[in-house]
Amino acid sequence: MKKSLGKVALTLFLGVIIGAVFSEVIGLFLTDGSVADQLFVTSRDFGIETGHLDLIVVEFSFKLMIHVNLMSVVGVFIASQLLRWYRF
Repeated sequence: MKKSLGKVALTLFLGVIIGAVFSEVIGLFLTDGSVADQLFVTSRDFGIETGHLDLIVVEFSFKLMIHVNLMSVVGVFIASQLLRWYRF
């Protein structure tokens, strides 16, 4: 079956949202600094810190960061399994 780019993007987006919700719920029950907290809740950040574009008349500032933790990976897996069975 051919996968469209939109379906892959939707899977990744839903997976990250599901993982973020799971991570926040798990974080409510864990103590700060514990091994489980570092594994499930603490994220690693990747991206562009701050981009700045000055065009004399208009200035743009942007930041693009991706926060990855174990629960976001689990969320992407869950979303891919759910969307695997859903046909659209």
